[in-house]
Amino acid sequence: MRKSNPHSSIPAPGEGKRGEEGYLGYLLRQAAGAHRLRMDRALGDLGVTQPQFATLTMLAAYPGLSNADLARLALLTPQTLSVIVANLERAGSLVRKPHAVHGRIQHIDLSDSGRALLRACRERVNRLEGELTAGLSAEDERIVRRWLVGVATTDTAGD
Repeated sequence: MRKSNPHSSIPAPGEGKRGEEGYLGYLLRQAAGAHRLRMDRALGDLGVTQPQFATLTMLAAYPGLSNADLARLALLTPQTLSVIVANLERAGSLVRKPHAVHGRIQHIDLSDSGRALLRACRERVNRLEGELTAGLSAEDERIVRRWLVGVATTDTAGD
């Protein structure tokens, strides 16, 4: 275990390079980490993590996805998604059915209890979303959403 150096002080979020002077990429990651922690706390007593919530949400929005597609949409590795799907299936939130045409492919869908769980999660996440946008006008929120989508969709690989 490492002892902290009494002569150095790590700035709190919002201070120094962790504040408005910081790099945007770092601030974006810092904000994402703080939001994930809030989500995990809000969903914890339901037994749901943020990645599980993302999986349930994407499965409800886009039924019939393959594991690989579901992993991409939920921003998870295929290995992590496999574990999440297995845990949600074991909990009774998901059901697997054989694909209508391709025998080896399994179709994953929400069970009735999975849909009920997702509804309960959404109520809590909607409150968190409200906290995120508190103090923003509708136009400011549109600008932030447009900026975030732009960050996610801008391809700079050729630069």
